[in-house]
Amino acid sequence: MAALQYGEPVSALIGICGARTLLDYGCGSKRSLLQVLDLPPGVRYEGYDPAVPEYAAAPQPAHLVVCIDVLEHIEPELLDNVLDHLAALCDPFGFFTIHTGPAGKFLADGRNAHLIQQPPQWWLPRLQQRFRMLRVEPVSNGFAVIVQSLQSRTVLNQG
Repeated sequence: MAALQYGEPVSALIGICGARTLLDYGCGSKRSLLQVLDLPPGVRYEGYDPAVPEYAAAPQPAHLVVCIDVLEHIEPELLDNVLDHLAALCDPFGFFTIHTGPAGKFLADGRNAHLIQQPPQWWLPRLQQRFRMLRVEPVSNGFAVIVQSLQSRTVLNQG
């Protein structure tokens, strides 16, 4: 339910970047971000989560891809695949949050639900290989980034 605290900043970012399409990558079964967004008329929301059958269909690229507290749950050996997938979907912007410490939950096999517990210094080079970093900010228990596709020439008015 981490998405609940990001409704306001994501809603603002939709306006700043002029997004007409929003992809909620790793939306979960409840699509909690959608519940707290102030979506302007005409903005299309798409939820994607490969672990939830009703949201597992291959997503389309979106003007803004939001990935909130998802990446730390990825199996380490699959992280590059997921980051490459995100890079292919950002057309041109993304907003990602990453929790850098342990989760309060454990998987059935006893592992912490946050399979990757690494500081920003570990994550940022991996993101920079695929994205232009527009903003990096600390958030509770981790950090948030606004990124842009390396192929994009669109200018984000961060005023």
